[in-house]
Amino acid sequence: MSSLARKQRLAWKQLLDRQQALAVGGFCGVLLLCAIAIVVAWESRADAWASLAEQVDQLRSLEARTRSVAGRQTTRTAKAPERAVLDAPTNGLATAELQAYLAQLVADQHASLVSSGVAAADRNDKSDAVRLQIALTATLPALQALLYRLESGVPYVLVDSLSMHAGESGERATPNPILKVNLNLRAFWQRKAS
Repeated sequence: MSSLARKQRLAWKQLLDRQQALAVGGFCGVLLLCAIAIVVAWESRADAWASLAEQVDQLRSLEARTRSVAGRQTTRTAKAPERAVLDAPTNGLATAELQAYLAQLVADQHASLVSSGVAAADRNDKSDAVRLQIALTATLPALQALLYRLESGVPYVLVDSLSMHAGESGERATPNPILKVNLNLRAFWQRKAS
């Protein structure tokens, strides 16, 4: 073998060694990148599991607090007062009872009851409801007090509609003008057992 052939072989061998070293180095670099990606994925998954476990614990404590608050509220407001509904054998007697109650409330508020009558029943309403339509005159503070007593007292009376306008007065700048008020009211009744 000639020295030229040896030199060529040696050059080829060095070239192959360099290419092998680069290939092995590249392969190791790819393996390192894959290992880093796996570690990062595991860490993020572990963080997600920890966050999920924390949220589950918070949810359980919130459910426990909600159950305890709901339990206290149901024991506190389990039943309406006895006089929450009108107790009469017929709708007419329940209406008369409601009219007497309203007349007393209006008188207590220093207002004047002009008229009261049974309001037209709603065709879709199948419940035992007593409906009244009343007209009265009152000042604004008296009307506010009357509405508060109506909706916060017993029997439960709901205001379905309200319309009002200023009454005719000779004085223009009255601090509490007399208002003419029309109310449509609804209360519930329960047939008294005979």
